[in-house]
Amino acid sequence: MSQTSLWQTDQQSNDFAEICNALYERELRLLAHGEFTSVQSVQGRLKSLSYYIKRTANLMTQVNAQGISPLTLDIQNASWSAKQASKLSLSGQTAPEVSSWYLTQKLTLGLVVPIFIGGHVILDSIDKIDVENKRLRSNVAGWISLSSDSLADNFPVNNTKIKLLKPNKKIMLAACAGHCWKNKTYSSVSQPIIPSLRELLLSCAINWKDFKQPLAL
Repeated sequence: MSQTSLWQTDQQSNDFAEICNALYERELRLLAHGEFTSVQSVQGRLKSLSYYIKRTANLMTQVNAQGISPLTLDIQNASWSAKQASKLSLSGQTAPEVSSWYLTQKLTLGLVVPIFIGGHVILDSIDKIDVENKRLRSNVAGWISLSSDSLADNFPVNNTKIKLLKPNKKIMLAACAGHCWKNKTYSSVSQPIIPSLRELLLSCAINWKDFKQPLAL
């Protein structure tokens, strides 16, 4: 008996299979409509797809079964759901507050962090920390200076302005559930989007009791 099967009930096994099916459908649809520079890049994606889909489905069912997340698991759509606020709350997210939070934490590689982009929040993770120069690097944003002055402005990545936020329950719920808002004050609800496969995987590493440390499953 494998380690993962120790905690799985028949229902959880059924949920796992259904999530896998939904993820496969979604990822294959993305591949079919994607733009790729070579056949090799598509082949590389396909080779790793099975591993990441099974791992994501396994972790999502595990997190749901253990009740360690405030999110509701949507089995059929292979996604998380949560009640959406009528307005995106950026309370406590000024540049000095975000800067202070990151500079006073003992940051850990793999920590899941929220990044604001285009009216919604996505999940990213820290892959490098430069203590001497007070900066960190994430997969999506690249190197980010943690000085208050640097965080005061959005920084461009691939011609898109994005902003590092500090994690809290409201922000992380919104990111995991794909909540979107529109207009300049983000006070108008827009159609939710389903987070990427990588974001769903990262959502399972969120420590909802302590956002300062990644969850180990």
